[in-house]
Amino acid sequence: MITEDVIKLASNTKYYGLRDIYTHRSNYKNKTCGDTIEIEIVVSKEKIKSLRYETRSCIFCQASASILANSITSFKKNNITDQINVLRDYFMNNSLKLPKKFNSFKKILSKNNANRFECVLLPFKALLKALDN
Repeated sequence: MITEDVIKLASNTKYYGLRDIYTHRSNYKNKTCGDTIEIEIVVSKEKIKSLRYETRSCIFCQASASILANSITSFKKNNITDQINVLRDYFMNNSLKLPKKFNSFKKILSKNNANRFECVLLPFKALLKALDN
């Protein structure tokens, strides 16, 4: 369900727009709905320093990309897969407690948005792809 909170998150464009300043770059397409995202990240000493993105996507992917870009410095390069699993586990069982760095994701991880979960994960999948390259 699109709420005012989701709209507010998606409209935060602080990290929107690629600048050609990156150590890793990727693009990813959601095969289910056609959403696409392109990201640029800067990694230094195994820590992710910054993330910028551009999307052609739904509001849930935009909101997720905005949240991820805003909180990227709290993620480490070697545990992104674990972080995706934390989000997936929370989504499947909302009674689980999310780590503090994921609090903003609560607004888009709702059973009402079950058909949009892959849209929420799209920025994370692009991040994984970039780190694998």
